[in-house]
Amino acid sequence: MTGLRLALISLAALVAACADSGETRDELPFTPEYQGIETRLLDGDLVQFLVEMRGARDAGDLEDYVECAVAQYTLIRGYGFARHLRTNVEEEGGLWRADAVYTISPALPRGLRTIDAEVVAAACRENGIPMV
Repeated sequence: MTGLRLALISLAALVAACADSGETRDELPFTPEYQGIETRLLDGDLVQFLVEMRGARDAGDLEDYVECAVAQYTLIRGYGFARHLRTNVEEEGGLWRADAVYTISPALPRGLRTIDAEVVAAACRENGIPMV
C-alpha cells in the first residue's frame, strides 16, 4: 500500500503544479492534426458538421475548426452568414469529435452566436485552419 500512497501523492503534486503554472491557453503546446470534415444538409438551410482532430488544447480548438468548416460551406452555398444551433463535443484517447448544427442564410440571422462567413474564413486562412 505504501507504493500506491506514494504514487497518489506524487500524482496530486503533479496536478497541483500544473494548476499553479499559470499558463494560459495560448501558452500551451498546440500541434493540431485536422482529421476531416463531413457535412450533411439536413433541410434547406439546416446543416450538420462532423469534424475530428487530434492535438487540441481543449474544446475551443475543435469549435474553431467547426466554425472554419461552417464559414467555407456557407460561402460555397452562396450565403454570407450562419447561426449556431448546437454543438456536441467528445474526446477519447486524444481524438476530439464535434457534431454541430448551424443554419445558413444570406442575411445576418437573429441570435447571439452568428458567423459572418467571409470574416471567419479569412481568419481561418490566416491561422492555417482547414475548411471544407
